Amino acid sequence: MDVLLLKLGGSLITDKAREETPRREVIDRLAGEIARAMTGASCRLVVAHGSGSFGHVAARRHGIGQGPLSPDQIAGASRTQERAAALHQIVVAALVTAGALPFSLAPSSCVVAAAGQPLAVATEPLLLALRHGLLPVLYGDVVLDRDWGAAICSTERLFRALAPRLQACGLFIRGVLWLGETDGLWDAAGRTVQRVSADTFAGALQAIGAPAGTDVTGGMRHRLETAMELARLGIPSLLANGLTPGLLERALRGEAVTGTEVI
Repeated sequence: MDVLLLKLGGSLITDKAREETPRREVIDRLAGEIARAMTGASCRLVVAHGSGSFGHVAARRHGIGQGPLSPDQIAGASRTQERAAALHQIVVAALVTAGALPFSLAPSSCVVAAAGQPLAVATEPLLLALRHGLLPVLYGDVVLDRDWGAAICSTERLFRALAPRLQACGLFIRGVLWLGETDGLWDAAGRTVQRVSADTFAGALQAIGAPAGTDVTGGMRHRLETAMELARLGIPSLLANGLTPGLLERALRGEAVTGTEVI
């Protein structure tokens, strides 16, 4: 089975400068592009999305994901999980309305972490969803952590943990499409970097500025680091602009689109 991994960035589907503000028009358009592109497609798709101004704001407020939790912070882990799930329901509802067949998979129910890193991942529900023609949809979430009590599992960490496990199950991962609100990665002069390889990775990383809005996982820096780790597994990535109408649909159909390749 051929699989493509897709992340809808939190800065794309929410206004990260305004607490709990979904970009519903963007979410609805992206859901429609996914539904149209995957009709009759030979490649299966796994979708994940960031938590944007929902989960990130709650996590920052309650200090989740920075280390071991105090007893007073446990309630904050519950609140952060609930806020991340609230955005997730908006995304899943849009996919249903668009005619896709989303099947929600909460990382909080299938991932266990240790010191902030995913350690155990239950992949069978995802594999069964793919086998039955459903669209697995995951998201950045709070997960239980053996050392910290609870931690943040970003979609980047989720893809990094899932990829080798899916490969071991016989799936061929064609690539990862990361959609944000810029035309890929910018250099110091504000121009789109066409390609990042192992030789240019360090320089590309240095050119990345601080994330816009509230972000507890590292923004573009975290994304590029993960994309390079996946590239070392033989999985290429493309960082592209989800605000461009039609770009996602064209990319899912295998057409060339503007962005930054990571190989």
